[in-house]
Amino acid sequence: MTEPSTSPDQSDSPDASSASSSSASSSSAESKLMEQVMFEVKRVIVGQDQLLERLIIGLLARGHVLVEGVPGLAKTMAIKTLSNAIGGEFQRIQFTPDLVPADLIGTRIYNQQTGEFNTSLGPVFANLLLADEINRAPAKVQSALLEVMQERQVTIGRETHDVPEPFLVMATQNPIESEGTYPLPEAQVDRFMLKVLVGYPSSTEEFVIVDRMTQALDTIGTVITTEQLAGLQAEVDEVYVDPSIKEYAVSLVGATREPAAVGLDNLTKYISYGASPRASINMILAGRASSFLRGRTYALPEDVRDIAPDVLRHRLVLSYEALADGVTSEDVIDEIMQAIPLPEVAMQGPAQ
Repeated sequence: MTEPSTSPDQSDSPDASSASSSSASSSSAESKLMEQVMFEVKRVIVGQDQLLERLIIGLLARGHVLVEGVPGLAKTMAIKTLSNAIGGEFQRIQFTPDLVPADLIGTRIYNQQTGEFNTSLGPVFANLLLADEINRAPAKVQSALLEVMQERQVTIGRETHDVPEPFLVMATQNPIESEGTYPLPEAQVDRFMLKVLVGYPSSTEEFVIVDRMTQALDTIGTVITTEQLAGLQAEVDEVYVDPSIKEYAVSLVGATREPAAVGLDNLTKYISYGASPRASINMILAGRASSFLRGRTYALPEDVRDIAPDVLRHRLVLSYEALADGVTSEDVIDEIMQAIPLPEVAMQGPAQ
């Protein structure tokens, strides 16, 4: 494919060329700021590059991240360290079967001295919220979390309270144990922008982990403020996405619903329900944030392609035949992505 280029009208104008160069250099400088955040976090966290990048993409794109991995892989430490690097408030909720919604969002407490009810806000009022082992919570608790994830507010009594911005929920699932767990409702799973699979570290990484964790850990400094992060989110909103890239995202998602339309008749029996339009939207939003991290003011098809598995894997509902034949979401996504070619992008930005 060809690298995006500006239109002749833009290149003929010195002012337009100067503005484009200034915009590109500004974006590069701001993306380097996020690289500094990553560098600061990696002073404590060894490996887990994909998890850290996806968390930052979630922050920039205002999305939430679902993480699946066995215990002991530094999932909690990763998000806690990231919150220190951005100067945000961090809260952790350990989900258990006896949890009630008030444990998350807060409740109204009667004050005997004043004879009035006072509102005590819960731990969801933080910039980065870790919902640890979210699938251990009952339905009422999951529905309470659903509102705050989607609406970014909670309702206590007749009062509505907004959560602070920026706001990101990182939820973890333990794939080993199933006793005492509640499957997440599809409506809630769909609210997560990305699902990241965390694997074991390599031998070299594990050696560094052991060496680092048996000594005093470095103190993590604050690289940016939450106000600066809000400004970066606004910059991400301005990243240009060519219509052909949007069509590519829609084609990928559409193929999960009707695989026969792209020549994948063999997948039809394995998919009960495909991804919703929210997948197409999140694919573009996350791809835009990914391109910003790479120092560009425009998105490339590769940005969407790289993020697509994380957007799609938790949105596919596979059939019993898929389970019987050992077909996973990863297998389905790989075939779909191979069947749909990357588009060619001819422009860097919209016509002026």
